[in-house]
Formats: sequence, C-alpha cells, structure tokens
Amino acid sequence: MIWDLHTHLTRQLRGQTPAEKAAHLIEVGARHGIGRFCCYMGLDWSRDPEPEDLVRQNDDILQVLEAHPRQMLGFVYLNPKHTEASLDEMKRCLRDGPMVGVKLWVAQRCSEPELDPIVEYAIELGVPILQHTWIKATGNLPGESTPGDLARLAARHPEARLICGHAGGNWELAIPAIRDFSNVSLGLGGFDPTAGVTEMAVRELGAERVLFGSDAPGRSFASQLAKVTGADISVSQRELILGENLQRLLEPILIAKGLTA
Repeated sequence: MIWDLHTHLTRQLRGQTPAEKAAHLIEVGARHGIGRFCCYMGLDWSRDPEPEDLVRQNDDILQVLEAHPRQMLGFVYLNPKHTEASLDEMKRCLRDGPMVGVKLWVAQRCSEPELDPIVEYAIELGVPILQHTWIKATGNLPGESTPGDLARLAARHPEARLICGHAGGNWELAIPAIRDFSNVSLGLGGFDPTAGVTEMAVRELGAERVLFGSDAPGRSFASQLAKVTGADISVSQRELILGENLQRLLEPILIAKGLTA
C-alpha cells in the first residue's frame, strides 16, 4: 500500500463539501495504488490565518476524517504567530481529536523562536511536523521557510520529527542543508518531477529519510509517483519511500488512536 504524505482539498476536486472532495481524491488515488492520504488545510486557504480561520480550516479536515476514517489522515494547520490559538488547536485536533500530525505553511519562518512551544508540544504528543520549505529564484514570501531555516529548528529540537516539505523546491540545495540532521525527513511532493532527485536523496540521506507525497490535486499522482517509481533505486528502497517510512513515522500516534487498520 502506498501512503501519500501531502494532499489538499482544492478546487480541482469534484464536490462541494470537504467529505465530497475527499471522496474524489480517494477515488483517483486508488487508481494509482494509494491507500492512505495525509490531508491538511481546508477548502479556502490563507497564508497568515487568524485563530478563527485556523479553526474553520481544521474543521474541514475533521469532517473528512469522520467521513473517510480508513483512508484519510489529518494534520492540524497552525500559525506560529498565534501561539495560544495554535496550542489550543493542537489540543482540540491532536490530543483530543483524530489528527496525527502538524502542518506549517508560510506565516512564520520556522527558524524563529515562535515555533518552539509548538514543536515542544508536538514532541510531547509524539507527532511529526510537516514544514513547507522552498528556495525561490525570485525570492521567498516574507514568512516562507527555506531548508536552512528547518535545519536551524532541527538543531534546537533534536527530538522533534520534522519533514522538509517540497524537498525545498530546489532539492540540490535542500538535501545538503538537512543532511546532518537525522530528525529531518525529506518530503518529495509538489515540485517538478525532475530526474535524479530521489537518487540523490537516497544517496545523501538514506532511503529511510525520504517520503513520497503528491501535493494532489495541485500536482498529479502519476507525475509525483514517477519520482519514485522511475528512480534508479532498489525495490526495498522504493517500498520504504512509497509507504513504509511514513507508516513508521506515524505508528506511535496511529496506535494510540486506534487507526492502524
């Protein structure tokens, strides 16, 4: 079974409600052998969400988890600029709810100290943090993190389980930036499926630190799977990347919540 680290509920999907859009995502993903989908952020995203917007977006994902508990896994969306509201959402959606991870986007660079309370609570709860990262030739957004920012966060919190989202966009720079931090995995979803990315990640990080993700529906399942299925790696390395690594990363929280079936 393939596990997808990175999916959303955007307009390309059929349906009006979160549950309907998730049903379409599951239908299309199943054609490619994907059995479980990590999903986060609601129907209408915002880059710098206010506390009430966080609640609304996370409520959308909670609806999805209720409708599709066997296929969908939810990550709580947070804004480190609103520390107390973010901690409250972690309690509501992670500690007391069915979600299994944390999603951070572009409101605040992840090297900033505002992230520390969130990371410390994620460590306590035993959940991973997926951090959007990018290195843009035109310059990043004001709060947009680079892989270097994530490396600095990883150095401060060696017990945290962190994921470098989008392989930093520029993966040839991102992989060396996180190489020395064993608590950081590389997410392959949501950038052009150029040849060599998975081979370099396996060579520099080890296959155990590489995670398949699609960023669907903004990216196609087929193009993102091709990064792994077309890579010159062994069968066992491919199986790790396509699902076994993510299963292992999430196993403690899945067992705690009875979501392993």
